[in-house]
Amino acid sequence: MTSSDKIWTAGLVIIGDEILSGRTHDKNIAQIASWLQVQGIRLSEVRVVADVEDRIVEAVNALRAANDYLFTTGGIGPTHDDITVDAVSAALGVPVVVHPEARAILERYYADKPGGLTDARLRMARVPEGAELIPNRKTGAPGIRRGNVILMAGVPHITAGMLDALTGKLEGGAPLIAETIGCWIAESEVANLLREVEKAHENCQIGSYPFFREGKVGANFVIRSTRQEDLSSCVDSLTDGLATHGYDFTPGGI
Repeated sequence: MTSSDKIWTAGLVIIGDEILSGRTHDKNIAQIASWLQVQGIRLSEVRVVADVEDRIVEAVNALRAANDYLFTTGGIGPTHDDITVDAVSAALGVPVVVHPEARAILERYYADKPGGLTDARLRMARVPEGAELIPNRKTGAPGIRRGNVILMAGVPHITAGMLDALTGKLEGGAPLIAETIGCWIAESEVANLLREVEKAHENCQIGSYPFFREGKVGANFVIRSTRQEDLSSCVDSLTDGLATHGYDFTPGGI
């Protein structure tokens, strides 16, 4: 396998009691997954863990070992329960230090704000030793990267800014491209066809997404590949198969 054929993957650990309790609805999975696809990286696994250091360490070590990259969201703020930096440092076996550049950023950001740079706010300058910073134009407090581990804020619009700062900075493979075929049919009726078409196109994956609308059942079939010629061939085979069985379909999905 050449480097261009390598499938790059990432794991994601979402940290926070508020997610598990339902007080906060996660919006980061979708935006991180979409961003990763454009970078040529596939999100392979997501874990949601409580604000418990041992649980975070366990998840971080498992997912960073299994993937090319590990992302975390949440727990890098100024409060006592923001323990992600401590947990990731423990997982990596390095001490927590105050990053001088992060401290300078926070000093400038809070210079004209009530209270200035308090001890609590200074917590946002803490990083695992040896880490680099990820710019944060929203609130000043930077994200953190150490090796293949990337720590980001939990607030979605701040996460989005950090992802923007990382765009083009990570090594990845060819991005996935996709086409969708919609059909008013129960997916169980074409399960064998989907399996046969996918098996015949080893560089493609077919996802089936059923729905119920207008009193009818249907499904959208999403074909994905990193190669346009393989994708087109798979789409042609699927549509030919649907037509042969007498099923109407809609390119682009329903």
